[in-house]
Amino acid sequence: MKTLLVVALLGALLMPSTLMAQSAFDGTWKVDLDKVHPPKKPDVLVLKNGMFECRTCVPPIDIKADGQDQKVVGNPYFDTMAVKVVDDHTIERTEKKDGKVVLTAQTTVAADSKTASFEFTDNTSSNGATVTGKGRMIRVAKGPYGSHAMSGSWRTASYGGVSDNGLSFTYKVDGDKVSMTTPTGQSYEASFSGADAPYMGDPGTSSISVKKLGKNVIQETAMRDGKVISVSKLMVAADGKTMDIAVTDTLHRTTMSFVADRQQ
Repeated sequence: MKTLLVVALLGALLMPSTLMAQSAFDGTWKVDLDKVHPPKKPDVLVLKNGMFECRTCVPPIDIKADGQDQKVVGNPYFDTMAVKVVDDHTIERTEKKDGKVVLTAQTTVAADSKTASFEFTDNTSSNGATVTGKGRMIRVAKGPYGSHAMSGSWRTASYGGVSDNGLSFTYKVDGDKVSMTTPTGQSYEASFSGADAPYMGDPGTSSISVKKLGKNVIQETAMRDGKVISVSKLMVAADGKTMDIAVTDTLHRTTMSFVADRQQ
């Protein structure tokens, strides 16, 4: 399961021809990790009897937890996953696409089993860039009797130490067109008509449409093979220094929000 923050910040991150010469969106922005509000809906994981399940993944995952690559079908980011039990409170996860490692992650449950910490290295970018980060989760519900400490329902509480290339993005508005680029190779060029435009550099997003909702407010609708997977509302503050972003993930049926600061 792709870390939710990476799936939101890298893939969800945009006004008609009446724009002024300098758009409020023009420039480079960086997400403020202290102002990230992760989804409240928990992830449900079960590790028991040598099997690992991610019941809230789309599609769900149910594989052997023997440290070996196991086939996973239907996920655009990886086609195998290996889950290794390090000890009673720690697991490691490795995801590959066409034999190449695209994600490694380690999760450790605290001694009181109420919280867990995780670290990840994400190599899903199209240009070879690596995104690293860490975070903290809070247990919402216990797992089945006799299962690994990792089992249960978990809600991400915070992120920290995410590399700048996973937090930054740049917009440029030219008349009725807008372009977006990221340091990890994601990009698009679209019009504000709401027509579909190709989304490049993300295997999980094939197209995007952009509309203006009001002054300094736009909406992005991301699609995968013609199906809406997320809707993002972006609003630049009156002083032009911050951007509020609210994301509805229709694939996982979650919502989250965060704030980005203008860098230049």
